[in-house]
Amino acid sequence: MSLFYGWWWYNPLALVSLMIAYIIGMLVMILGSYYIAPRIAGKLSGKLSLKASMAVLGLIIIAGGIAGILLITGFILAALGVQGDVSLGASIILGIVLFILFLNGVTYLISPWLINLMYRARKDEYLQRIVNEVSEKAGFRKPPKAVVVEGPPNAFAYGNFLAGRWVAVSSEMLRITSEDELKAVVGHELGHHKHSDNAIMLFMGMIPSVLYYLGLILIQSSFYRAGLSSRRDRGNGGIVFLLAGVVAVALSFLIQILVLAFSRLREYYADAHGALVAGVRNMQRSLAKLHIYYNYNKYAKTIVSESKIKALFIYAFTEAYANPYYPAYIPRPPGDMRNVDVDDVIEELRREKTGPEEFFSTHPPIPKRIRFLDQLSEKPIRA
Repeated sequence: MSLFYGWWWYNPLALVSLMIAYIIGMLVMILGSYYIAPRIAGKLSGKLSLKASMAVLGLIIIAGGIAGILLITGFILAALGVQGDVSLGASIILGIVLFILFLNGVTYLISPWLINLMYRARKDEYLQRIVNEVSEKAGFRKPPKAVVVEGPPNAFAYGNFLAGRWVAVSSEMLRITSEDELKAVVGHELGHHKHSDNAIMLFMGMIPSVLYYLGLILIQSSFYRAGLSSRRDRGNGGIVFLLAGVVAVALSFLIQILVLAFSRLREYYADAHGALVAGVRNMQRSLAKLHIYYNYNKYAKTIVSESKIKALFIYAFTEAYANPYYPAYIPRPPGDMRNVDVDDVIEELRREKTGPEEFFSTHPPIPKRIRFLDQLSEKPIRA
């Protein structure tokens, strides 16, 4: 039990080791996102379809995560085997896995009610009618519940087998979109429900989480093991624990890069569903209006950037910290959206180049989403 009682602040060596693990992890992320990932993505983008890309990347994440966990487990059991503590090592690993499963499971079960409470969700007949129409066109047996939330323009899908399916659209999103554009937005969110994205991304996100917490426990416990084994086995167990912990944390960063890439592919997939039920142009126009709004309104951009559930949004940014609440008043952008030629903005976005920053984001940049939708005009995919 002593393995779990040490506080990081009371162990300077553990803090230093954790900082080293973070530095290595960040270097791995930067190297992977700025140099390796763009080259691999460039070579595969023209050879694999969207569905094939998701299948390949999903298998890589699962296989890589399992291989990493097994490799680190092997080191731990080998080190503990010398001291006859193999069962202890197995208990640590199993405990971490069960801990992650429990936390994510509880969050998944209660999140719909928390979201409704946090965002002051309210029913809306107009939005429910749109959701019903698009759901029927998309082949849903039962349409999700539609709610309006206060805040800058955005939309998200959430729910589970207990709470049912929900589609939330912000009041500003209703204001700036036409009915056809709103149907595209709703179609995007229904795509997330149809593709079971919430459950799939929950599972994928647990893989780097297991590696990360496994690394934290190993780094902390390495100093306990070293102190204990210095009188017995010259500290070999402690050193192996420390190295395995650093490797686990660094590997969790690398797997997280792949999970983010997988999330971006799921967003393309949802865009394809929105285009399928409401038309490519309406999907493009809704995305372009989001781009226009947030370029005008930096305050709204900050609010969305700081939301803890921004991964669910139809539009999100790279930053993701702070509290998830919207203030009561959201300033509107100067002028009116009707004064901007949205089709001209789409043309500008189509030509806009994007940088490697997207590899740290859950969502693809809008210029890429616009160009992806262009491809669907020529070759639609079943979404």
